[in-house]
Amino acid sequence: MKLKIYLFRHAQTYFNKRHMFTGWKDSKLTPFGKKQAKLLAKKLKTKQIDVAYQTHLSRSKDTLKEALRYHPECKKIIMDDRMIERSYGKLQGKSHDSFIEEEGEDSYKTLLHWHKIDHLHGKERKKFVKEIGEAEFNIIHRSYKIPPPGGESIKMVEKRVLSFINDLIKYMRKHKVNVAISAHGNSMRPFRRYFEKLSITEMMKLENPWDDYFEYTIDL
Repeated sequence: MKLKIYLFRHAQTYFNKRHMFTGWKDSKLTPFGKKQAKLLAKKLKTKQIDVAYQTHLSRSKDTLKEALRYHPECKKIIMDDRMIERSYGKLQGKSHDSFIEEEGEDSYKTLLHWHKIDHLHGKERKKFVKEIGEAEFNIIHRSYKIPPPGGESIKMVEKRVLSFINDLIKYMRKHKVNVAISAHGNSMRPFRRYFEKLSITEMMKLENPWDDYFEYTIDL
């Protein structure tokens, strides 16, 4: 007997649309996000889903609610925050652009103090500030081990997600059920690394869709 996991990311939120660090803050689905959830539901329509998992955040719950539209056989929904989004700590609620600008300006001022960039002016200065800010953003956004201030690294997220996966597989085998999981962009990375046998580098390059799912098989 083969058991199935249907893993998907919540649909687009207002924070996603505005390019903001969301983390553990609650942000509602946009009208476009609601359309994405409906599209996801149609793709899952023919699947057998017995049990579903969500986090306490509304974007996970609302996407799951739509995804289960065609599944009266799903009698149980379980909340588990081990697969909640990565915490961005002090950056939560801040826009990506403002972070890039602030980090770039801070680094510029530090280097200016040491007389390393006295020659930069006008457009060159603006370009330098943007590039160094974007470099800091990429470290926070794509680093496996480095957490944002007061937040979580992907390595930290992976630890709790692996704990969830271990319990999930035991539960599925015990109860012989197929499950749907309404997860988050960054918590999906460790999921996919585990089931797709990816390297850390491959995992960190993943982009998870808002309107599709990933299917994995568990042997009974």
